[in-house]
Amino acid sequence: MPRFSRPDTAQARLLWSIALPAMLTNLATALFGLADMWAIGRLGDAPAQGAVELGAKFMMALLNVFNFLRTSTVALTAQGAGRGDAQAQAATLARAMAVALGIGTLLIAAMPLAIPLGLDLLDAKAAVRESAQHYIAIRYWAAPLWLGNCVLVGWLIGQRLVRHILVVEVAANAVHIALDLFLVLVMHWGVSGVATATLTSEGFKFLVLAVIVLNRPAARAAFAAMRQRVTWRRADLAALFALNRDLFLRTLLLTAVLLLFARTGAQGGPVTLAANGILFQLFMLATLILDGFESAAQVLCGEALGAGERSRFNAAVRAALFWGGVTALALTLGYVLGGEALAARFSTDSAVIARAAQFVPWVMVLPIAGYASYVLDGVFVGAGWTRAMLGTMAVSMAIYGALIWLLHPLGNAGLWTAFTLFFVARAGSQLAVLPRKVRSSFSAS
Repeated sequence: MPRFSRPDTAQARLLWSIALPAMLTNLATALFGLADMWAIGRLGDAPAQGAVELGAKFMMALLNVFNFLRTSTVALTAQGAGRGDAQAQAATLARAMAVALGIGTLLIAAMPLAIPLGLDLLDAKAAVRESAQHYIAIRYWAAPLWLGNCVLVGWLIGQRLVRHILVVEVAANAVHIALDLFLVLVMHWGVSGVATATLTSEGFKFLVLAVIVLNRPAARAAFAAMRQRVTWRRADLAALFALNRDLFLRTLLLTAVLLLFARTGAQGGPVTLAANGILFQLFMLATLILDGFESAAQVLCGEALGAGERSRFNAAVRAALFWGGVTALALTLGYVLGGEALAARFSTDSAVIARAAQFVPWVMVLPIAGYASYVLDGVFVGAGWTRAMLGTMAVSMAIYGALIWLLHPLGNAGLWTAFTLFFVARAGSQLAVLPRKVRSSFSAS
């Protein structure tokens, strides 16, 4: 098993060369939720702020289960590029976009049933439910665009055009923030303004990504590939899904964790719901930074396993755990020094500000509690141990559910305790499995 120690300078440089661009892209993405919470918080309306939080959770739960489109597109495009097979790259784009279109069509058709069912599952009531329904009814139309963006981003990553994605994310967020400020604070559209800003920026992102992709010769060939029977062979279509079967199921479990968190928080009333929404955005900000090490671990561990080099694999794991831990400590320190003041910036409602300040210590703890699980996710995905990762997620989900029930008398403090221990359980179960997986994967080395 890899020891937790400081990696050498060359390994650190290699890790950061992948992790830093991934962090910057993730931070650009995080601005969506932060901008929404800040803009709606200026109104001093706790039910409206809670509605945006609940609506955003609904959309995240609905769409994130389809993130396998991005992951599988990355893998299949990169494989085609590695072989120098432009036709395979074009066919991958054609298949993935067709699947995204099909899923998007089904989601739109299910909209009249999905929205009320989702709000029931989230236990939304009274003014919060009404406002959340307005929010979702507008933002839901962005679902097909989001699916298309998954495919386009995945295809560009497979082409190693990560900087292009960063530029697009920054531009889309600039559009989103400008619309938030204009529609919410100038036009006074409230919850509807936040949803409209998200819908518009998602459409903008799709158009810009499409232009970039279509400038690539292999992408232009996708139009011809759509008309070729070989593109739609059953084996190739099955490969698109089979590559991420376990990841899809894992995402379902993670989505259930987040939905249970939102539902339990909603039972505390609109003030608690709004406060939790602010704190969750701060948690996500730290998570998206630390996810850069997950991306780096995927690449470096995958390369090492492919080369059959156990020492190289262990060095990658050590580097990711070490620098992930250093970054987590820095984030914790940042939240200790300014977390309460930062949370207060997201609302003008004194009750919401006070409630957020009461529970902000959990945001301080979560980077340390969670970073190892993010890094190890990258290790397991890069090594292809997705079935083991699914198993550890199932165990952690069961522990989380039991903790929610056992700690329910503690109210919101019990909820945040269970949520924090969920990440500890994930890391612990992954670390328990890691030595056996390393031995079996490198048994011939």
